Amino acid sequence: MAHDNAYLRQSAGREKVLRTLDTGIIAGPTAAPGGTRRFPWKARVRIHASGIAAAVVMATLASATPAAALKIELKDVAPDRIERQIAAVVGALPLPDTPDTANFDKRLADKGLEVGMPVFIRAFKAESELEIWLKKEDRFVLFSTYPICQWSGSLGPKLLSGDKQTPEGFYTVTRRQLHRSARHPRALNLGFPNTYDKVLDRTGNYILVHGGCSSVGCYAMTDAVVDEIFKLTRAAIRKGQRHVPVHSFPFRMTDANLAKHREHAWHAFWQNLKQGYDAFEATGLPPRVSICDGAYAFQSADPAQVHKASLKNARRSSSRYAGPGAITRACPKVPDSTVVAPDANSNDEAAADGVGGQRAGREPVEIPTRRQRTTAGAPASANAPPGAG
Repeated sequence: MAHDNAYLRQSAGREKVLRTLDTGIIAGPTAAPGGTRRFPWKARVRIHASGIAAAVVMATLASATPAAALKIELKDVAPDRIERQIAAVVGALPLPDTPDTANFDKRLADKGLEVGMPVFIRAFKAESELEIWLKKEDRFVLFSTYPICQWSGSLGPKLLSGDKQTPEGFYTVTRRQLHRSARHPRALNLGFPNTYDKVLDRTGNYILVHGGCSSVGCYAMTDAVVDEIFKLTRAAIRKGQRHVPVHSFPFRMTDANLAKHREHAWHAFWQNLKQGYDAFEATGLPPRVSICDGAYAFQSADPAQVHKASLKNARRSSSRYAGPGAITRACPKVPDSTVVAPDANSNDEAAADGVGGQRAGREPVEIPTRRQRTTAGAPASANAPPGAG
């Protein structure tokens, strides 16, 4: 089916779908008074998928009840998000490649892990994957990789409330961010905006890792998967982990992947994120993250020292691993070979205005205001008008 705008008309009582290159919502028809079905909306979907996927969408809609609805927030990446949302709507769960949640205890035992061990979370938007790592002895080991049922927007960070972007960067979950509500009884609040986002005047709130398969800036994981994630995170916090790191990336930050996006407007920002990614890959421990000269700076952890500190904390209290801590606004005070700090020009959007001091030989640079960033080349896809969510 061609990627052009066209009305797909069927007989009376069938769905009417407007296919455009926008994002939006597909929903089943509503019954108007007198029994005539009308369509008070135009469903807009950006479909970068195969003709088979489009046919599946139509088949799903044709069989949908008036109450059924399918939200699609899809732009220019991960077109398989369509198939995953359809699977959730028609009840075809779990998604392919989902770990066997029914054998949760056995999966833990097979890797020598247990509930209550410290947790580290990584998410990759382009691959639609979320990883849970658990700390075993002096480093973290991968417990499970889960398919992300839905994330919204495109590649690039979240800038404004209502832009429907899933954030990218370094976040932490604390006890207060174990989110429970009627809509999302088990969810993790990522704490957006973090310190870095606030420095750049980014806005938004309640960005969650939650169940279901509908997202406006969040990571929707399906109910069965988020139950597992929430259980592990809550247990780790109860055991004394004060900050659970959550690293959100546009894609797996390999040299090859970064090279593929060298012309992207956010390439410099992603180079900065890659430094944090590489720090974990090198040590098996999340780095300490701070904001220095308006960019992320990382201090890699020494596994031996972290293990020693963990044992000391365990003797003092119930804490076994405090984690790398919250993101701070401070540059490293003493030059250290473990410090990974970006060049002042490595992030074309982030610079310093006295945030956290100044490293030796580094001149502070003014951070542009939101208006300046909007008019001076920030990606248009990320500058949607402010709104709810």
